[in-house]
Amino acid sequence: MPNTYLTDNVRIKTVKPLIQPAILIEDQPAPSEVLDLTKRAREEITASLTGQNDRLVCVVGPCSIHDVEAAEDYAARLKKASTKYEDDLIVIMRTYFEKPRTVGGWKGLVYDPELDGSHKINQGLKAARELLINIGRLGIPSGTEMLDNILPQFISDLVAWTAIGARTVESQIHRQVASGSSMPIGFKNSTSGQVGPAVDAVRAAAVSHWFPGVTKQGVTAIFQTEGNKACHVILRGGTETGPNFSEADVHQTCEQLRTHGLDPRVMVDCSHGNSGKDYRKQAAVAEEISRQIAGGSDEIFGVMIESNIKEGRQDSSDLNSLEYGKSITDSCISIDETEDVLGNLAESVQQRRKG
Repeated sequence: MPNTYLTDNVRIKTVKPLIQPAILIEDQPAPSEVLDLTKRAREEITASLTGQNDRLVCVVGPCSIHDVEAAEDYAARLKKASTKYEDDLIVIMRTYFEKPRTVGGWKGLVYDPELDGSHKINQGLKAARELLINIGRLGIPSGTEMLDNILPQFISDLVAWTAIGARTVESQIHRQVASGSSMPIGFKNSTSGQVGPAVDAVRAAAVSHWFPGVTKQGVTAIFQTEGNKACHVILRGGTETGPNFSEADVHQTCEQLRTHGLDPRVMVDCSHGNSGKDYRKQAAVAEEISRQIAGGSDEIFGVMIESNIKEGRQDSSDLNSLEYGKSITDSCISIDETEDVLGNLAESVQQRRKG
């Protein structure tokens, strides 16, 4: 045997077994009503993206999930608003289990479910799948962000919509995986605010790709995709461009999409660069979106809102003093304010219908 230990894995400290996706799915099978809900939500989102449905897609929920009990509580409260405005809005709950980090920090429920650096990933995957099932049983479809290209195999059957973040929008791997994904996928503009990479990502995901990956049985394999036509751009502002949710910004992006034969509709993120990272400004961004929709624009088919039971955020350094229902990552608006924002968005859709 060659002495590969001299050159291979020289910086790997620990290797632990990862549960096979098929085993987790067998242990936690998706109920038929949750699969039906997920399939229907995917179809409705796609219909809004393509202009066949005039309801507004609203991806609403915590910046990240760290407390599954609070997440289920939030889902039950969001369900009430979803039902109230179901004629005008398609409400998807943000169930983000992975957190992109510029340098370091807590990376999400899947990676560190106990928030203590123990990194019990198998436990995190089980918690994530169970939560998606429970949220689905409440009648709320779920949306996630894709960071790792293996993790979707564990939960994708329960996901109605997925985002590719600003840090990974130019990743060829993510574009390839998106091209074979079963749900609609949104690509955010880059962290600087450039929209071109997101448009290119939508174009790339729409065509066929070959790439290596891992099957649900945990076996390495080569995949060929057919392309995903249900992809779109998410405008989230940027460090260089500033906010990009104005009517001019939206129209300019839609013109770029139209040039490439893509559906000329976008989703707007009310947080991040569009709010200047001030969660209190999300409602003002949503108000401008409502104004554009009420004025007759059909170029915005969806919005994203960071929301939790309680507004603001908290530090997670002391696990014994965490406040229930409050974010430990980005600041969020409260569920009460969220209901008001959704009500205004629903009214704008109604006004657009009146012509």
